[in-house]
Amino acid sequence: MDDRIIKTEYSEVMQKSYIDYAMSVIIARALPDVRDGLKPVQRRVLYDMHELGIRHDKPYRKSARIVGDTMGKYHPHGDSSIYEALVVMAQDFKKGQPLIDGHGNFGNIEGDGAAAMRYTEARLEKITQDAFLADLDKNVVDFVPNFDETEKEPSVLPCKIPNLLVNGSEGIAVGMATSIPPHNLGEVIDAVKAYMLDENISTRELMRYVQGPDFPTGGIVTNKDELLQIYETGAGKIKIRGKVEKEKGKNGKTNVVITEIPYPMIGANIGKFLSDVAALAETKKTNDIVDISNQSSKEGIRIVIELKRDADADNFINMLYKKTRLEDTFGVNMLAISDGRPETMGLKQIIKANVDFQFEVNRRKYETLLAKEQAKREIQEGLIKACNVIDLIIEILRGSRDRAMAKACLVEGATDGIKFKSKESAVMAGYLRFTEKQADAILDMRLYKLIGLEIEALINEHEETLANIYRYEDILERRASMAQVIMNDLDAMKKEFSVKRRTVIDNCEEVVFEEKKAEEMELYCLIDRFGYSKTVDIPTFERNQEAAVSENRFVFRCKNTGRICLFTNTGQLYTVKVSDLPFGKFRDKGIPLDNVSNFDSTKERLLLAASQGDLNLYRLLFVTKQAMAKIVDGGEFDVMKRTVAATKLQDGDEVVDVSIYKEQKNIILQSKEGYFLRFAVEEIPEKKKAAIGVRAMKLSDTDEIEAVYYTRGTDDASIVYKSRTLALNQLKAAKRDTKGTKVRG
Repeated sequence: MDDRIIKTEYSEVMQKSYIDYAMSVIIARALPDVRDGLKPVQRRVLYDMHELGIRHDKPYRKSARIVGDTMGKYHPHGDSSIYEALVVMAQDFKKGQPLIDGHGNFGNIEGDGAAAMRYTEARLEKITQDAFLADLDKNVVDFVPNFDETEKEPSVLPCKIPNLLVNGSEGIAVGMATSIPPHNLGEVIDAVKAYMLDENISTRELMRYVQGPDFPTGGIVTNKDELLQIYETGAGKIKIRGKVEKEKGKNGKTNVVITEIPYPMIGANIGKFLSDVAALAETKKTNDIVDISNQSSKEGIRIVIELKRDADADNFINMLYKKTRLEDTFGVNMLAISDGRPETMGLKQIIKANVDFQFEVNRRKYETLLAKEQAKREIQEGLIKACNVIDLIIEILRGSRDRAMAKACLVEGATDGIKFKSKESAVMAGYLRFTEKQADAILDMRLYKLIGLEIEALINEHEETLANIYRYEDILERRASMAQVIMNDLDAMKKEFSVKRRTVIDNCEEVVFEEKKAEEMELYCLIDRFGYSKTVDIPTFERNQEAAVSENRFVFRCKNTGRICLFTNTGQLYTVKVSDLPFGKFRDKGIPLDNVSNFDSTKERLLLAASQGDLNLYRLLFVTKQAMAKIVDGGEFDVMKRTVAATKLQDGDEVVDVSIYKEQKNIILQSKEGYFLRFAVEEIPEKKKAAIGVRAMKLSDTDEIEAVYYTRGTDDASIVYKSRTLALNQLKAAKRDTKGTKVRG
């Protein structure tokens, strides 16, 4: 048994295993090949459809059949990933040039997913057949065994266009990701031709043809001058805006209409955009919106925002660019597999890789075609030669005992055993020297081939074969001839499949939005015990004052232009803009504080909420679990940061109480073990917020502060402690930092 146990370093095994896994994901799943611009799953889906005969001019077939066949033969992974790849290749709003013709619900630009694969159907697009799969039968690419070595699949498709640029690609591997925008087919083809004519062409000169990305959703690229750097390095950020128009609405109102969206807004982000626009109205960032409607359809995007009659439409549009995703960024990282390894490439490198691939594919194609034509020439020459001595051949056939004897005579001139009509025929037969293939063709030839017209057709076909051989040899021997063939193919592709550019490329000025200052007004902020907050105006509060105080934990006045401060048991201070809280009706639920601040109600408790303006007028009292206390000037909490430390804590300590110091005379500390200490608040010194404070009460090692109470002079405040009513002012007065009095239930 011991001789079968391999002893090795665990870290080395893990390192090797992880590297193997990472390379498998990078090479075999997540990144496209620079030659055909396809990931393995996409390539396998297209090849499987080709094998199944699902051509563009044939009936659609169920997507489930395609997915199942692909999974069973070529791609041993989940059916959902295969179907998702198929769906994306059929979506014209994601791909500049869809490769699959989908029939049924294949999702939409607003983020609705495709129907289940059992409901949808698909077939290949014509461009896929013509540009990706046309020459697979001509030995143009290598075929490799599939995962179980029962089938063969192409290692790459013989793509005639730079698909990596035309359709772009997105994928996340291990430790790397690719993000390549789609481009215009016609422009890319022109750039490829320009490179073929001058391989020393610069990226700047190539950009005379490829202006920039051409997103299927249109839009406006606003940083034209930065594109050169992006295309030289293969990385950068493209800024893109949606296209907005102004239309006359009813009753003299203006409608702002979004007709094109930024490419990153595809999917659920359209819904988020609508929510963001609605939020601008709800939070009073703008009072110009009357109505929002999404009128998008199969004809295109149409989001209509109706504005008030006196609204500044241009300023509102600028606000949309600033405050929503109507202006967004597309991160470019042109990473692809080149020569078996991932590489970030610029525009020229991608075009070069594709051109080199085209020359390799065409070399193999024309070598295959040349070999076929040379084989045809051999047969044709044999048949023509046979027609000239047909009488002798017929005499050989009639005088031979079997096919082997006749073939030996035709190939080697062997006449033994053959009965000839004359000695002259035997002598002539001895000089015959047909090749093996020619002899087989002669023996298989039918008699009707001896008709005059058939012989003439054979001669014409032979001349055509000789012309093809001459042409193929010229293409293979002269690079210029092959380049012309490639460019002719590209021209044919451009003529049939190119479309007009959809994305505008420009240098646009930074959007300037003049935010109107909100009219300052007094409000009441209400925060309930669940942490839901809202603001109401003063008349609304006064009409519902009793309910507001009884139903909410914190109730205080604030200004709509100010901030509120949230103090927690962890010693943190979180600030929230009052304008971020919903303003409206008294019975509205409000919004969780977690949603508008860094406060996390699952990990910490809210001890005090107050207007930042009020804190500037007062001081704050802090008491911690370990009985540390201090008074801090409220002005120290007039900060703009969303999160700051409100106090310094010792290890294992937390804040028990934070109170605004107004009229409190006495402080009463209650410990977990039942000790109460009452002393004057003025004994607590004022400290900075970064200080720990002073000890307010002596505690045993197992005891801690549980509650804090305050009294104002001679008031008769009382609490219930262990079913006993306890008058706070009747507790024995003592000094700070003493043990206090034990109270029993």
